[in-house]
Amino acid sequence: MTATPLLPKNAPFSADDIELLNKVVSRSTPQQRSWLAGFFAGFEAAQGGGAVPLAAAKPRAPLTILYASESGNCESLALKAKKTAQKHGLDAKVFDMADADMALLAKAKKILVFAATWGEGDPPARAVDFYAALMGDAAPRLDGAHFAVCALGDTAYVHFCAIGKAIDARLEALGAKRANDRIDLDLDFAKQAVAWTDGALAKLAPADTGASGTVVHVNFAGGSQAEDDDEPAYTAETPLEAEISALVNLNGTGSSRETWHVEFAFDDPRFQYQPGDAIGVLPENDPVLVDQLLQATGLGSDAALLLKIQKGFDVTTLSRAAVDNYAKLTSRADVKALLDGDAFAKFSSDRQLVDLFETYSEKLTPEQLLGLLRPLPGRLYSVASSPKAHQGEAHLLVGTVRWESYGHKRKGVASTYLADRRKVGSTARIYVKPNRHYRLPADGATPIIMIGSGTGVAPYRGFIEERAETGATGKSWLFFGERNYTNDFLYQLDWQDHKAAGALTNIDVAFSRDQPEKIYVQHRLWERRAALNSWIADGAHIYVCGDEKGMAKDVDATLVKILSEAAKGDEEAGRAKLKELSKAGRYQRDVY
Repeated sequence: MTATPLLPKNAPFSADDIELLNKVVSRSTPQQRSWLAGFFAGFEAAQGGGAVPLAAAKPRAPLTILYASESGNCESLALKAKKTAQKHGLDAKVFDMADADMALLAKAKKILVFAATWGEGDPPARAVDFYAALMGDAAPRLDGAHFAVCALGDTAYVHFCAIGKAIDARLEALGAKRANDRIDLDLDFAKQAVAWTDGALAKLAPADTGASGTVVHVNFAGGSQAEDDDEPAYTAETPLEAEISALVNLNGTGSSRETWHVEFAFDDPRFQYQPGDAIGVLPENDPVLVDQLLQATGLGSDAALLLKIQKGFDVTTLSRAAVDNYAKLTSRADVKALLDGDAFAKFSSDRQLVDLFETYSEKLTPEQLLGLLRPLPGRLYSVASSPKAHQGEAHLLVGTVRWESYGHKRKGVASTYLADRRKVGSTARIYVKPNRHYRLPADGATPIIMIGSGTGVAPYRGFIEERAETGATGKSWLFFGERNYTNDFLYQLDWQDHKAAGALTNIDVAFSRDQPEKIYVQHRLWERRAALNSWIADGAHIYVCGDEKGMAKDVDATLVKILSEAAKGDEEAGRAKLKELSKAGRYQRDVY
């Protein structure tokens, strides 16, 4: 079939060229024709000729993208959505909820939200104030606005996607209209989030997004030049197979801990990270546990199925969703009863998925079992190195998890994958998870205060290496806590070397079990409160890394107390000062 001619016969092209052009143009979309207009404009500019006149660009409809992120997933989705919004005729601006307020929200007419839920139904730490204001009585009416919400969560927790659900309902209650249905996503969110975002943006877009007059700049020397992308080259969906070049247990033989220093080596310059980022490890399950799962479900020793589950499915997380799905599949009333009242909390405490299948045993088909399992997620570890100090390497500090309960020997999935089933010379799949809110100060003369216990000391090794490599002149102070000085002083020689060289100014340690009374890092902070206040007054940035419910919570309370003392005992003033430091990026936490 011959295409309808779109170019006159007297056009300055041969008949074959005209036919080829007609074939391309006749089936192009308005967006593609707009792109071609920009292409030719860029081509003329590159050749030194005059630019092809373009139709005046249509004004793009403003779009407000808000995100509440704890581990960076929602932030990454928000930044991707900004780029996608352009092709839908939207002028998008992205705001961390930590930097947004109700005045900004009140002005927004098109709103796209990416919201994570932290722990048991809490907003991410940086979004607490915005969330409280949104839920409060003083929140503005949003009549005439349109919105869409993408909620991220973890089905291992009872209040799955609670924050996204609450924001979605609240925006509607304030008068905004839902442009696209909310989506609630588990840990394997990536592909679904991309598709949902594109659909939501299409519904938020102006009615006519054709011929926007966008100019696409082309690098003719090296082909089409893509726009800079904040997404790392290697992600959980596209990991790097890296060699393990070192695997060392840093604890002494008498320690009750098992903490491994792991070094990954690679020769791909696209694998890039910064101190403060996390490195994700895509582990494999313990084959012994997978075999127990198969035996409990009547599937015997199916080697192919075992390997498939070992590499790709979560076999440890016992969630309400898993119990609910198993109850529906088996029609067992006793399994369904586990969802009543506090029965699930009692049964699931210190148990795993295999316990459910062993306690309420039913024969399953491979398809049924796989349908009950969710994908095996990666595990994130704060990077313990600077790429400037270790070119082509990334170092991690991994605390091995082992315990016994209900007759089973339990093991941390990723930690024992590295400790027990990997060795020097073998490989593992890794990726980068940027942490844009856990960064060294841009000015190397700025003092830094680093607080952490156990494996929470990992990012500070990278921080100090980076400062040493860049010749930073700012003072640095490390507060580190563990159980015993003799067996648990992680990276002791590194700290001593950095202190001797001047990269580390002060180090205060707290070994909780070396004396009758327990001493933790918060106690050392209080002892040094006068000097700490002086450093803070000099512009120091404060960093905290570690367990959120334990150490980090206690450190936060101690810092409020220290700042309160400087404000003549006014606790509210101390709390306000800490919040002010957080807003200014001078109080940064990497907690889990």
